[in-house]
Amino acid sequence: MSDAAFYAREYNNRNLVPDHDRYFERWTADSARARSTMSCYLDRRYGDAAGESMDIFPARKGDGNCMMFIHGGYWRSLDKADFSFLAPAWVDAGVSLAVVNYDLCPKVTVEEIVRQMLRAGRWLWLHAEDYGMDEDRLYVAGHSAGGHLTAMMMAAVWPAFDARLPKDLFKGGLAVSGIYDLRPLVQAAWLNADLRLDEAAALKVSPAFLPPATRAPVVTCVGGDESSEFRRQNALLGERWRGVVAGDIAMPGTHHFSVLDGLAEPASPLFEGARRLMRLDR
Repeated sequence: MSDAAFYAREYNNRNLVPDHDRYFERWTADSARARSTMSCYLDRRYGDAAGESMDIFPARKGDGNCMMFIHGGYWRSLDKADFSFLAPAWVDAGVSLAVVNYDLCPKVTVEEIVRQMLRAGRWLWLHAEDYGMDEDRLYVAGHSAGGHLTAMMMAAVWPAFDARLPKDLFKGGLAVSGIYDLRPLVQAAWLNADLRLDEAAALKVSPAFLPPATRAPVVTCVGGDESSEFRRQNALLGERWRGVVAGDIAMPGTHHFSVLDGLAEPASPLFEGARRLMRLDR
């Protein structure tokens, strides 16, 4: 099998999980229910581009912790509104949730999406107190493409982006089922038609080849039943960032979509691992 055929198969999660539609349908329904029953601030603008908005679900208890969640969809699909279902468990745990949107490929490049996430992080730090959050208790988490963007946020030199910002804007990151070396995607024609990456552009936005910007902890996770490439990518970040990776959360028996359900289930290892990252178990 050629590399192109291998990568086309290994990164095509929808083909690998034939019933993926039922996850999307459930997430959409549960998310609509969360927005209709919870206190929330929808479509808060963090920038001028069409996709630059976030939904905030404030916690009325706790110590002001906030998780900024970045959704997946290979930088080219899905929407923040599909992931409100994560909010009930986190608000109950005393953590505010900010679910961010971004513009999608091919309208923009992956590099521009990274810049949008920088703007989102800056806005959240500047406006945290307006929503009952502590700007010194911000964390970032993401799934799939959002896992990649989470790692990019942990590699960000925030004061270079905006001199007002602290170098450790995010006090920790949770990267779930992420891609940290984007070069294989150049050979996945079905995907790269939208991403429009070449080797140089892919390397520039590959966090595995960037240093983490601070000593803030990063926790990784990948579903036990995910493709060999997603498991390799997860191990790659753990190796390249071993100085800051504070643990890898095992989620046996889960695939690329079911693993995310763990972030909405307080009894799951993924939820517990995120709690430890935010020091909520003290």
